[in-house]
Amino acid sequence: MSDAPRACGASSLAPRPISPAELADRAALRHLVDAYGHGIDRRDYALLATLYHDDALDDHSPYFCGPARDYIAWLPEMMANWCATMHIALSALFVVDGDRAEGEIRALAWHLTRDGTRQFVAWGRYADHYARREGVWRFARRSFILDHAEDLPVAAGSDFGSDGVGTARAGADDPVFARLGLFRGRG
Repeated sequence: MSDAPRACGASSLAPRPISPAELADRAALRHLVDAYGHGIDRRDYALLATLYHDDALDDHSPYFCGPARDYIAWLPEMMANWCATMHIALSALFVVDGDRAEGEIRALAWHLTRDGTRQFVAWGRYADHYARREGVWRFARRSFILDHAEDLPVAAGSDFGSDGVGTARAGADDPVFARLGLFRGRG
């Protein structure tokens, strides 16, 4: 037996056969993560509320740390600072253990200030805890880890090449809802 230390989590993240049931769990968890980004960017707070268990916690320290229901209630005031946002889950690693799971989600969060003059870009990771209750995966605890941030000016007069192109809107009047009819029945 080797005296070399084993890498933290190596056994749970190492390649191995994955059952169809675990693939389904991973797909459900990825959907949960992606629905979170959609809900934040479209300011769909009703959708966000369905993604967390009633006793879930959210940690976006130093701005917010507490019950997820309070986080969702806090979001409209905080999101009012941005005229557009884009939250992207770049990659996701999940470890599933029965009805609980954990995930490290690499993420990019782009924010455009209300006056359109600055872009704030956060590069980071979510350290998620999930629980499956009554057959449905939801967040049990979500916490954000900031790896890098950028605060950038927007070029004067820039329309980001959007003349004639459907452009993002924070709420229900975003072009995605006109173009994807099934999304209108969200929630």
